[in-house]
Amino acid sequence: MTYQEFYNNSMADPTAFWKAQADAIDWFEKPSDISFKDENSLYRWYKGGKLNTSHLALDYHVANGRGDQPAIFYDSPVTDTKETITYAQLLDRVARFAGVLKAQGVEKGDTVIIYMPMIPQTVVAMLACARLGAIHSVVFGGFAAHELAIRINDAKPKLILTASAGKEINRVIDYMKIVNPALDEAEHQVQGVIVYQRDILQAPLKDGRDFDWDVLLADAEPADCVPVESTDPLYILYTSGTTGKPKGIVRDNGGHAVAMKFSMKYIYGVEPGEVYWAASDVGWVVGHSYIVYAPLIHGCTTVLYEGKPVRTPDAGAFWRVLEEYGVSVFFTAPTAFRAIKKEDSEAKLKAQYDTSKLRYLFLAGERCDVSTLEWCQDVLQVPVIDHWWQTESGWPMLANMAGVELLPVKPGSAGKPVCGYDLKVVGPDGEPVPPNTEGAVVIRLPLAPGTLPNLWQDTARFIDSYLSPYPGYYFTGDGGYIDEDGYVFITGRIDDIINVAGHRLSTAEMEEVVAAHPLVAECAVIGVHDDLKGQIPVGFVVLKAGADILDAELEQELIKMVRDQVGPVASFKKATVVQRLPKTRSGKILRRIMRHIVDGKPYNPPSTIEDMSVLPELEAQVREAQV
Repeated sequence: MTYQEFYNNSMADPTAFWKAQADAIDWFEKPSDISFKDENSLYRWYKGGKLNTSHLALDYHVANGRGDQPAIFYDSPVTDTKETITYAQLLDRVARFAGVLKAQGVEKGDTVIIYMPMIPQTVVAMLACARLGAIHSVVFGGFAAHELAIRINDAKPKLILTASAGKEINRVIDYMKIVNPALDEAEHQVQGVIVYQRDILQAPLKDGRDFDWDVLLADAEPADCVPVESTDPLYILYTSGTTGKPKGIVRDNGGHAVAMKFSMKYIYGVEPGEVYWAASDVGWVVGHSYIVYAPLIHGCTTVLYEGKPVRTPDAGAFWRVLEEYGVSVFFTAPTAFRAIKKEDSEAKLKAQYDTSKLRYLFLAGERCDVSTLEWCQDVLQVPVIDHWWQTESGWPMLANMAGVELLPVKPGSAGKPVCGYDLKVVGPDGEPVPPNTEGAVVIRLPLAPGTLPNLWQDTARFIDSYLSPYPGYYFTGDGGYIDEDGYVFITGRIDDIINVAGHRLSTAEMEEVVAAHPLVAECAVIGVHDDLKGQIPVGFVVLKAGADILDAELEQELIKMVRDQVGPVASFKKATVVQRLPKTRSGKILRRIMRHIVDGKPYNPPSTIEDMSVLPELEAQVREAQV
């Protein structure tokens, strides 16, 4: 069957299509209704179905002969550690740690926050929560205490699961120095903190609140899978919102499991038993979907890599992993290859390794520039497939569906719509625009299974953010166009979310921090183009009258404030003092114009601009500051 025929089937009869895909997973009870609307009139999938995601990822495979197959290849060049964990071993660890959580009072429907590095225990923690029907919320280890506190207050976890430390290339990150102030700041009080003590650092534990992971595990009784409804939440994953407050993306169990299984087979073209590697972090959606859940549900071996594309030890790190574990399909962000290309532009290190088992390289997380895509093609000599999706979708919406039919690659395009996604590009009136005309990227409802059904305890915000802008459609927040051949080109965010090396971050959150400086009168933080990271944030500040501080001194203070309160992941390293910010007459800062000025792109000032003279003034200041 061709891609077009397969896609058309999903559009013509979505219920029949997604019923057939649901048959590929092992339900405790099969769903009675495939597609329906809930009490909030929101679309949902697989009503009446009962299952358990941990069972699908582990028990099912052990029962069906994969017990001795590696489930995880753990590779940590930063700690010089490697470990192979079979499906049977992983099942044992997960069942016993689920017993730990159960003994601590964790039940179906409870929430648990996981704040951990890229180690096997993190995967165990996620699957143990799923085993009990508890809802996990993984928080990326690069976030500072304030950001963790925000998520604690929103998710209201019963427990926090953490480790004593994370390890970067040349530094150890003391996790408890982040967890402790976060708990002090948070209004919600947790019942306990379970800490995995790593060899690189032993964390002091607070009596009565903190528990040693291994001590609890020694006495634990294995816990069985708890059946959950298809529509019960599996996890909450927070993504940046334009208002500054993160959005709690909810993922349900049933639709998610179906989507993970479907995507592995039909998008990534990988077979059970093969090695699949997503070089990301479990703190982001890629890590949830394609380090943990999809590979294990599909019966693959997943690579858990605690390292970088360069400096661990060199720009050949990725080539080594591809060879050592015989990776068939590889998925990472373009940023990783920009870093490799910067260090080893001629790919001389690649010649030391045999990557012949690799069939496909998939890139996502940010827009892939043509030069990076072509460099990867030249070096690897395999199809390099750009694809596009969001934390909200949980799996690809645009791709070249390698498991169905490999279409010609168009550099700059993220491919064509994946089955189940009726994607359109519309103008301000909500009507589709002609080919090659830029507009807002939207998807006709209902969305495919596995996508967000709602926000965590905030239906009003879900409707307002995603469904209200274009009635009958899901609003992606991205702009783009569709060419005459049906290929979709994503041109960037419509709102003020920026994408730093594949990490979605809110400029509003950074602005809040910058604005808190006692000498700053007003400010704007915008995402500007960066050859390595895709985008980086740059701050523009207007000082209070009479402020007496050197520009360089102020810049360093602001950098430290953002680092302390948002985290190093923000990559906030530039702040420029300006006389004025361009605004509309209603006071709205014209951030898009500012981005164009910094990036050297042409722009058309809106008719509502307050003062045209501020634009050449800003251009001169940008040139002088070498932004």
